[in-house]
Amino acid sequence: MNSVENLLQAAQGVLDQLAHWLPPVPPVLDWDTAVAFRWHRVGQSAYLQALPQTGQLQFDDLQHILTQKARLEQNTRQFVAGKPANNVLLTGARGTGKSSLIRACLHQFAAQGLRLVEIDRSDLHDLPDLMQLLATRPERFIIFCDDLSFETGDAAYKALKVALDGSLVAQSERILIYATSNRRHLMPENMADNAGYLHDDKGDLHPGETVEERISLSERFGLWLSFYPFKQDDYLDIVAHWMRHYGCDQTQIDAAREEALQWALQRASRSGRVALQFARDYAGRHA
Repeated sequence: MNSVENLLQAAQGVLDQLAHWLPPVPPVLDWDTAVAFRWHRVGQSAYLQALPQTGQLQFDDLQHILTQKARLEQNTRQFVAGKPANNVLLTGARGTGKSSLIRACLHQFAAQGLRLVEIDRSDLHDLPDLMQLLATRPERFIIFCDDLSFETGDAAYKALKVALDGSLVAQSERILIYATSNRRHLMPENMADNAGYLHDDKGDLHPGETVEERISLSERFGLWLSFYPFKQDDYLDIVAHWMRHYGCDQTQIDAAREEALQWALQRASRSGRVALQFARDYAGRHA
């Protein structure tokens, strides 16, 4: 009897080791209810994973970015209506609503068939596989890459460049790419890059052409939206909006003005993110 038990235990150990090396079984996707997904990579395998929580951020929650909000909403409205629309690059100051604006698009247009698929920058080489998978679906997909930036020689840079406008396989009319970045040209720029007609210290005879290569990716986004740091009054307006959202009255909002400014000063930023963080903290202590 002991020998049988030992044999079963040994067999179970072998199965456990095999399970460790086998690729994970992709989850069954409920396309009818899920509206947001993430491209998930585990070792050599990758699959689409539904996200159960997408948040309820709305366009009205995003203050003092009226122009950017109107342009992105219009582009997305064209897209879900089956009309021509552009891939979008949102760049600029941190915490000013770039990522939030894309998530608000999902909330606004999910009922019309819009779906959001998030992909990490490190997984951009999977874009052809992901786009091929999504192209078979009737929904309209925005592939979302947050905080996009590259270093020189980064393989993901060329993968995204080809996916945007350079592949022999045409991008599906049901797929757009929305990306955010703190860098307008997505790569670091050096003073030496401006010496377009002189060779550099590494022997590059045409550094001006190297610069063209660096900015060619951002030019493949049809729509650029730039975001700028908020003025003090704008910051306080955003604080007031979120304090009302968390149940504070006007008296509390007025009383919190100086504390809100000190909060921003400590963080060296008057961004929308900082305003939300202050409102959440204040409401939690006083509401």
